[in-house]
Amino acid sequence: MFWKVPAFMALTATVLTACGSSVPEAQADVVRAQARSTAARRPVLFVHGYNSSGSVWTTMITNFKKDGWTDAQLFSWSYDTTRSNTVTADLIRQKVDAILAQTGASKVDIISHSMGGLSSRYYLKNLGGDIKVDAWVSLGGPNHGTNFANACADPSCIEMREGSTFLGSLNSTDETPGNVRYGTWWSPCDEIINPDQSVLLSGATNTQTTCLSHSQLYQNSLVYTQVRDFVSR
Repeated sequence: MFWKVPAFMALTATVLTACGSSVPEAQADVVRAQARSTAARRPVLFVHGYNSSGSVWTTMITNFKKDGWTDAQLFSWSYDTTRSNTVTADLIRQKVDAILAQTGASKVDIISHSMGGLSSRYYLKNLGGDIKVDAWVSLGGPNHGTNFANACADPSCIEMREGSTFLGSLNSTDETPGNVRYGTWWSPCDEIINPDQSVLLSGATNTQTTCLSHSQLYQNSLVYTQVRDFVSR
C-alpha cells in the first residue's frame, strides 16, 4: 500500500500527538540551539605578530573548523611586520570591511598574537573598528611594552618598547574603548613578553595560562577552547 505524502504527514503528526509532544519539542530545542550556535559564529580575522606570518594559525584554524566554523568564516593573512603598527591597522580596517562585505556579517571577531594585538587595538580605538568588532583577543600581546623590543630597530618594534610614544597614546584614557569584548591570555613563562603581565588590559577579561612559551599560546588546546568559548558568546 502506498501513502500519499500529505496523508502520511498527517498520520505522522497524529501518532506524535498521541505519544506526547516531548520528542518534537526536544528536536525543536536542538534546532534552536544549533541556530544560536551558527549565529554566534561570526567571521574571525587572525592577526599574527612580529617577524611571523599567517601560517602560524594553522592549528587554531583547524580546531575552529572541527567545531563548526567554515573556510568562509576564517581569515588568516600576512603583512609586513617591519612597518608601523598604524600602517598595519589601516590594512586591518580594509580587511575587516572586505570580510563584512564578503560574508554579509555585521561584525567580526579578531584573534591576535603578540604584536598583532597592537595594530588591531589601534584599529579599534582610532579607525572605527569598535563598531565592527564584537570580540577581540590578545594572545601574549605586548600591550604595555616588552624589553625584547630593545634589540630591534624596525618602526613597529620601536613601538613595542616600554614607554614608547605609540603605546602611551594607545593606552591613554581608556585601554578598552567601545562595546568590544576584550580578552587577553598571558603566560608566566613567556620568553618574549617581559614583563609577562604587560599583556593585561584594564577593562578586559585577563586570563593567565599555564607555563607556556610565546608560540605555544596559539597552539595550546586549553587556550584554544577558552578563546573559542570567548568569541562564541
